[in-house]
Amino acid sequence: MEVIMEEKYQEYERYQRAKKQVDEIKGFYGNLISYVVVNLFLLFINLKYSPEYLWFFWPMLGWGIGLLFHGMKAFNYTPFLGKDWEARKLKEFMDQEKQRNHGK
Repeated sequence: MEVIMEEKYQEYERYQRAKKQVDEIKGFYGNLISYVVVNLFLLFINLKYSPEYLWFFWPMLGWGIGLLFHGMKAFNYTPFLGKDWEARKLKEFMDQEKQRNHGK
């Protein structure tokens, strides 16, 4: 009975992780659509009212950098601080906490 409950719990956790991943990707696509629509609007305003200076690049660049990082997070692409790094750090902090508690 306990084994069945453990399997159901693991299945539920996998479902929760998958759901979180899908929500992240949906959020990214919503952000991407907003990025395109807003920046097209800013391009229109820029070219219509002040075509001598192309300022629309600046908000596009700033938001684009944020969008890049959002996409990297949504699609689990972390070349710098990946899952291995996260697991090592978690283990390190847990070991430190364990040592502090046993040292008292």
